[in-house]
Amino acid sequence: MADHGELEYATAEGNDYPAHEQTYVSFVHFAVIGICNVINIVIALAIGTVVGHVGIMVGILIVATVVAGFDLANGSRMPSAIMVVISFLLLAFTAA
Repeated sequence: MADHGELEYATAEGNDYPAHEQTYVSFVHFAVIGICNVINIVIALAIGTVVGHVGIMVGILIVATVVAGFDLANGSRMPSAIMVVISFLLLAFTAA
């Protein structure tokens, strides 16, 4: 079908390893923040539906979303991890 034309291959010029490495770092950062946010959402839903504390559920959802946005904008991971610990503690205190 393409026998009538000359075959051309595109080649990359230079080394773009730093760009690949930055993409990988950004992907891992986004994945960690996303996983922490999903854990916070699941814990908040457990508190709101199983335990029955809807106000605490809404509070966790709002704060976790704000913290995740801050982490994505700022490049840090620690506040999302701390929010997961706080959510687990709230789950333990409301379930007891």
